[in-house]
Amino acid sequence: MPVMNKEMKNAAIQVLENEILVGGESVFKFEQDFAKYIGTDYAVSTNSGSSALLLTFNAINTKNGDNVVAPSATFIATVNGACLLGANPLFCEIGHDYVISSEKLEVMLNNNEVKFVIPVHLYGHPCDMSSIKDTAKKKKVIIIEDAAQAHGAQHMNMKVGSFGEAAIFSFYPTKNMTVGGDGGMITTNNKKIYESALKMRDVGRKTKHTHDKIGYTLRLNSVNASIGKIQLKYLDTWNEKRRKIASRYQKKLVGVGDLILPPDDETHDKSVYHMYVIRTKKRNLLGTWLLKNGVSTGVHYPLPVHKQPAYSKYRNFVENNLTFTDEWSRTVLSIPIHPNLDPHDQEFIINIVTRFYDERLYEQKEIQDEEKSWSARLT
Repeated sequence: MPVMNKEMKNAAIQVLENEILVGGESVFKFEQDFAKYIGTDYAVSTNSGSSALLLTFNAINTKNGDNVVAPSATFIATVNGACLLGANPLFCEIGHDYVISSEKLEVMLNNNEVKFVIPVHLYGHPCDMSSIKDTAKKKKVIIIEDAAQAHGAQHMNMKVGSFGEAAIFSFYPTKNMTVGGDGGMITTNNKKIYESALKMRDVGRKTKHTHDKIGYTLRLNSVNASIGKIQLKYLDTWNEKRRKIASRYQKKLVGVGDLILPPDDETHDKSVYHMYVIRTKKRNLLGTWLLKNGVSTGVHYPLPVHKQPAYSKYRNFVENNLTFTDEWSRTVLSIPIHPNLDPHDQEFIINIVTRFYDERLYEQKEIQDEEKSWSARLT
């Protein structure tokens, strides 16, 4: 996770002493800088990535019964915003790069009446936006990118967040940049989306005392914006460090046991490795062994959205076979990656993983017994 350095602290203090805490100049400047960084005309900051999705789907006039296609292999917030406004989720299968399959998406758009599609740049890996845009254009489907985990990622030398009608980012504390708290951002070239999001994040306000819409209160505060503005200057450096760490994992873990490593072909894409996610059928046992040796791991995500209790009423919309999504959810394991991961610590992690397979530690009764409590965390 990016550090809170002196420059960021000084920016926060400057706001506390000189700006209004909500709607200060730092908010406007951060939005300007972020739009320029992504390559869009506009950016609107919010108090979270989930809020950014809600405002975006509100701005594009999502109606009750609209169909929205998204992968089920994602965090639940991806589809929450659209569904809260009455949309129906159609879940699409992913490919072996863990992001929405452009081939499966084309089939879904041919077989269903769809208004929106949400490509998710999961773990910082870009979707095949060239193919997705071509298919969506033919079918007159609106693209809303979920780039919550992909700040700075690129496809065909363009940053994600610049391909769709709009895109959203999250600044939650685990993300590649964090604004020192929580927050989100909408990027778009569409002036109507921009103006709608500005108004609706501020209680539907037309003037100071007049509201011509029933809106929300979803603003990013000035202190967080000032920190975000500084962090944006460091983002490319942080991302490059993540790529180097990922490259070491790729070289050292290839061919170890039954591990399946994330895709590393970056001919047309540039991942920012928000997570470094491996796959193994021994996921829970390996997670237990790593924890036993002081290595924290995560599972992103053990329950795909189409199996979440909150989405049980939509299960009649699951038309596609999501076999690989289900396998993905049972086998993914996130191992440590962040810009300040020490090479010696990374080598320790690599050695611990390698020992697990070389010494067949997954067969030890002690690990098998402890695995039950590790697995319980996933429910």
